[in-house]
Formats: sequence, C-alpha cells, structure tokens
Amino acid sequence: MFFERPQSGERAILVHIDLASEADAEDPRELEELALSAGADPIFFLLGSRSDPSPRFFLGKGKVEELSQLVQEHQAELVIFNHALSPAQERNIEREVKCRVLDRTGLILDIFAQRARTHEGKLQVELAQLEHMSTRLVRGWTHLERQKGGIGLRGPGETQLETDRRLLRARIKAILKRLDKVRKQRDQGRRARVRAEIPTVSLVGYTNAGKSTLFNTITSANVYAADQLFATLDPTLRKVQLPDVGPIILADTVGFIRHLPHKLVEAFRATLQETAEADLLLHVIDSHDDERQTHIEQVNDVLSEIGADDRPVLLVYNKIDLLDGFEPRIDRDEDGHPVRVWLSAQQDQGIDLLIDAVNERLSGSMFEGMLELSPSEGQFRSLLYAKEAVLDERIDDNGRIILQVRLQQKDFRQMLSRLQIPAERYLPAVVDND
Repeated sequence: MFFERPQSGERAILVHIDLASEADAEDPRELEELALSAGADPIFFLLGSRSDPSPRFFLGKGKVEELSQLVQEHQAELVIFNHALSPAQERNIEREVKCRVLDRTGLILDIFAQRARTHEGKLQVELAQLEHMSTRLVRGWTHLERQKGGIGLRGPGETQLETDRRLLRARIKAILKRLDKVRKQRDQGRRARVRAEIPTVSLVGYTNAGKSTLFNTITSANVYAADQLFATLDPTLRKVQLPDVGPIILADTVGFIRHLPHKLVEAFRATLQETAEADLLLHVIDSHDDERQTHIEQVNDVLSEIGADDRPVLLVYNKIDLLDGFEPRIDRDEDGHPVRVWLSAQQDQGIDLLIDAVNERLSGSMFEGMLELSPSEGQFRSLLYAKEAVLDERIDDNGRIILQVRLQQKDFRQMLSRLQIPAERYLPAVVDND
C-alpha cells in the first residue's frame, strides 16, 4: 500500500503493548499471523505495558529507544504495531527509528490489497486505502516542511500537498460512483433471487475458520483456501440443491477479525449486504481454537455493525478432526431444531449432517400426503412434477390418479391459489415440521 513489496519477505519487528486502559486488548499471536499473511518475515517481538498510550510516540521514551536499537541490530525494514496509530504517532516513530512504521489497520489493508481479485473487490480495497492514506499524506512531503519562504527557499510544499488531496478526493468520488453502480447491479441480482424465491445461505465467521474449505466441499467449487488470515476476500456465490427446499444460493464471504477497521466495514458494505439479507447464516467456528468464544463474540459484533444480527444462525463447529475422539453430530434445542453442527470440512466429515440441518432450518412447514386427481386435473399433476414433489404415482380402478407428494406448504398454497382450488380441501394433510 505505502511501499513497493520486495521479492522476499520484509524483515519486520512486531510491537504489542498491553494497555491498562484497554478493556478488549488485541492478541499478539494474531499480529504474527497477520504479518505472515502479508508476506513479512517477523524477526523480533517487542512486548511492553503502559497505563495509557503516549500521545507523541504511543510508546514510552525508553521503549522508543529500545525499538530504535532493535531496528539497527536486526537491520529491520519495517515495524508493525498491533494497535491503531495516529498519523502523528506514525511519523514521530519513523523519525526516531529510521524505519517504515505500519499500524494494525494499515497491515490489514495491505493484506486486503494482495487478496482482492475481482473488479469490485479491488475498488473496495482502494477506497479503504485512500481514506486511510488521506490523513497520512503529509508523510510523503516531510522534506518540504522547512520551506518557510525567502529567496531560493520558496517551494511548492503546501501547494503540492493540496494538489494531492484534491486528486485523492476526486479518486475517492470516482470509486464511490463506480461502487454505487456495482451495488445497484448486485441489488438487481438479489431482487431477482427474491422474486424466484431462492433462499440465500451465507457463510460467516472469524478469518481462517475454514469457510472457503467448507464452501468448496459443499459446492465442489475451486475457491482459494489456505491456512492464512483473509485467504478469501471476494464473495463467491454458488447454487446448491437441497432435498426439500430445492435450489439455494450459498455465499462465501470475507472473514471477520477482532476490531475490523471501520473503513473496511464501510468499503465492503455492498459485499456484506449478502450477509445482512441472507435467509440463514452459517457461522463457521474453528472448534480447535482456544480463543473460539472470543472469536464468536467478535463475529457477532461485526454482524451487529452491518445490521445482520437479526438473521437466523446455524453454528458450524469446523476442524473436529483436530479434536481427540470427536465424531460429527447435530445439537438440537428443546424444540428439536438444529442449532449446532460439528464437522470437518477438510476431511469431508459431517457434511451430510450440515446439509440435513440447513434443509430443516429452511424447509419450514411441509405438506406431505396422498392426492386423488381426476384425469382432467392434468395441469395440477404437471405443476407437482415441475416442483419435484411427486414421490409415487399410481392409478386406481376408477381411473383416478393417486399421487404421494411432499413439498413446502407455501409452494403448495401458491399452487392451489393459481389453480383456484380451495386450500381447505388439503389442509388436514399438512404436517407441520416447525
């Protein structure tokens, strides 16, 4: 984002400070995973603690000196903080350590820039980067700060800065306009699915929980999946056929993370709209992770931020192959509805249970029974076959067609309404699975 990426991993020093004033602290291990995902080569981890961050350096003066010595000693090319730094703090630390400094937000933005593949994804990442960069523009022009005026000393520093800011604003405006067009196209596709009554199921979860591996296993797709943070960035949609429900749209989405930068949430709002309007969310959880409960809470926070906290959720505990003696299973609530599925997407264990659970959660009330049709009711018979609702068919001695059918109650009601058949004629045969 702010620099040319070299062929080999950049030598990086990671910095994590425990703050007494910070209730929800970042995880140092996660910073290391983020750095590795960005292609850095972490060579030292500087830890410390403070009651509050220093306004000037974030760190204390002694820690800044220690960091400067570490940079020289290890010939580090980059310092990465596990915190959000102000533009002034970033510049001040850079002056002291003579090395580029990146905060947590900048690191995540850089990973997103590497992962974006689609046109929309690249636009969204660029928007987030430009908005982040707009507060840090002065860093590129520090060599002009001393040009106060006078013969031979006048320079275009301020003018150049203003020019850059205008160009930045113009680019942001252009991207927003193009993203608005993409958003309208996405909304059209979503409305078409609603008209066709095709349910949408969206995979959500903490980054690296195994969403893309699960997506590939269910759909036989070839979405990029790797053991790294934010392996998937661009949303992928696939159609899947369920026994009682029929076709559904399964959506693989970007992984969430603790304190996901607000700029990214805003930039990816169009993509995350698939999640906010899904009929069912599959919250994929790494069952082997010690921090899984914290990650569940972080995902719920992001769902709340994008307005998806009211969506029905089915918890999917993945990676059970890493747990000793754990078999795939479905956990149900007191009413018998599926609430949790334990499986391993990597080993293809328990996928059938997940399909069954999703089928149950989406199917709702089912009509199941025997229908007696006269030979003149051929249109009724054809519609039932079109819905793949006929389980068995025979003709009795009087020439009447006896059909054994099973289909969603709402589809059956629409069919009866279309044929102007009174619903009361068949309602006693309805079996309510809810």
